[in-house]
Amino acid sequence: MLTSLSEFKFFQSFRMPIEEADQVRFLVEREVGLDDYQYVEDAKLIDVSASGLGFKTTTQLSVGDELRLSIQFKKLFIDVEGVIVRCFSEGMDTGEMIYGLEIEETKDMKRFLQKFILSLHPERLRECMVQLSLTDRYSRSSEGIEMFSLLISVFKDLTKFGSKDDFLSAMLEEVTRVLDAQRASLFLINPETNQLQAIAAMGIEKEKLKFDYRHGIAGSVFTTGVSLNIDTEKDETRFSDEIDNQSGFKTKSIVCNPIHNREEKVVGVIEVLNKRGGERFSEEDEKVMKVLSLVFSSVFHAFNPVSEKSQIRRFSTPFDREFAIIGKSTSINSLRRSIVKLKDIDSPLLIHGEYGVGKTLYAQVIHYEGKRGLKDFKVIECKNLEDSEFSDLFLGEENVLDHTQGGSIVLRNIDYLGVDKQKQILKLLKNGSHEGSNISFDFRLMCTTSEDLSELVKEGKFSEDFYEYISKGFISIPPLRERSEDVEALVNYFLKMECRKQGLLLKAYSPKLLEDFIEYDWPQNISELKNYVERAVTLNPRNHIINEINDLTIPKLNRSIKGLKLFEDIPFVSSSELCLKDRVALIERRIIEMEIKRLKGNKSKAAKEMGISREALRKKLIHSDEVLTKLGHVKEEKKAA
Repeated sequence: MLTSLSEFKFFQSFRMPIEEADQVRFLVEREVGLDDYQYVEDAKLIDVSASGLGFKTTTQLSVGDELRLSIQFKKLFIDVEGVIVRCFSEGMDTGEMIYGLEIEETKDMKRFLQKFILSLHPERLRECMVQLSLTDRYSRSSEGIEMFSLLISVFKDLTKFGSKDDFLSAMLEEVTRVLDAQRASLFLINPETNQLQAIAAMGIEKEKLKFDYRHGIAGSVFTTGVSLNIDTEKDETRFSDEIDNQSGFKTKSIVCNPIHNREEKVVGVIEVLNKRGGERFSEEDEKVMKVLSLVFSSVFHAFNPVSEKSQIRRFSTPFDREFAIIGKSTSINSLRRSIVKLKDIDSPLLIHGEYGVGKTLYAQVIHYEGKRGLKDFKVIECKNLEDSEFSDLFLGEENVLDHTQGGSIVLRNIDYLGVDKQKQILKLLKNGSHEGSNISFDFRLMCTTSEDLSELVKEGKFSEDFYEYISKGFISIPPLRERSEDVEALVNYFLKMECRKQGLLLKAYSPKLLEDFIEYDWPQNISELKNYVERAVTLNPRNHIINEINDLTIPKLNRSIKGLKLFEDIPFVSSSELCLKDRVALIERRIIEMEIKRLKGNKSKAAKEMGISREALRKKLIHSDEVLTKLGHVKEEKKAA
């Protein structure tokens, strides 16, 4: 999915219109003598790009004239030089001429353009993009396609362009013109028939285009996800002429690219046939096809080819992106490995972790990744579960145990379920069916909890037999504060999802705010982080770089919380028997130990990272050892007394 202006090469060449209301101050000076410049009094900026701009004036200028320019937008000031490369009249009555200036591409100019674009209201930006893609005749055709693809990916608003069928046909017609080809077809996988089936085609009836997903060039691109540019007469290929034989058409050259859904799984292909003139499709054609495949991937981002008859589940996905495990820490990688081991077994699974770490999400991934992924997934909240509701869910005629055949059931917050209810469920599970019923249970049971159930068993608050049954498989998900390296990936993920949900350009957090996020302790874990991101997007619809969070609606992130909690469990640090120097020594010891652990035992590197010498680190550890030794003696003496 295309998400930002910076992803496109055309960012450097398209013109963004400037209006008076934008309050962009623009001054032009022309050379009238050696080191002597004169202002062009009525120059008015009309459009701008990173490598050029357009302005109009009644002053007579010529192609080749060198000009000095000053641009001010908000607090940004830019001085650049440019050369007039084209000019034309706006109208006989006004006497104004429009001049096109080529300027030296600079970081300042790019920064201005980006700042200006990001300040625009989405409706204004939408109109600009539409006009540019429809009327810009002096740019390459592929640039128009790229702009159109950005328009689609940013706003996902195909209804503005008519029906989807009309849109697909128009795009295929355009690509055959741009690539100077004879035919173009768009295929999606049909999971019921295991065939690639045309949903749009130019030059042939789409109803005739369907074949086994493993056949031909299109089948090769679909199954491998690798784009191909083939000359069928010169290259050794797996090309199948089955369709050619039926239609009488002779395929000589093919360029074919995969189409992906939002899960980055291949769901179809775009195929263009026969470059006119008998040539192979060029590298430039391949670039256009790459952009075109991104356009269609944007259109079909939600397409999920799932069927019990499907032979191609490895090429598609039975779950949405919301069921993704995000992060790159060691513990997250370990969780991913555990999914591979646990997803296809039938024994119960107990998932432990603090509130908000993603226990239910983990259960969802286990279900959808595993052999039960095409069946039902039911979650039952045990907290505040009334007796009548319990009876309906587990004992009634429409009970969940009988009606989740082949699927998975999650008992969330199982520690809230009373012991009597636990015993009733255990009895049903061991019997394998309801009394007098001929329906045998066929589901996988997963339970989640934030409590230590073994301790609850000791206290008589949880059934020991039920605990042993549900904990045949066990996984513990660590809190977010123990894997701060995952915070940035989670922020970016939720940011992308929320911007897409609200139809906004992709936003970003400033480095300082992102640092605050990483340093924060996140007592409610990922659920709290997700809420922060969603609310920040909602409160900043027009700011594409989010620099701060409104304290009135979102509590301020207190970076000191994490630091304070790190020292809560340091022995004797709050003792009134210690002087300040000794207390500081104990805190420094904890910091040094954490840094050494982070750097895998490298004390020299730890010292360097903390800005002290290796010898200073050694002395601090010796001093803290002496403090602990002294405290140990004091403790023993008090015990003896």
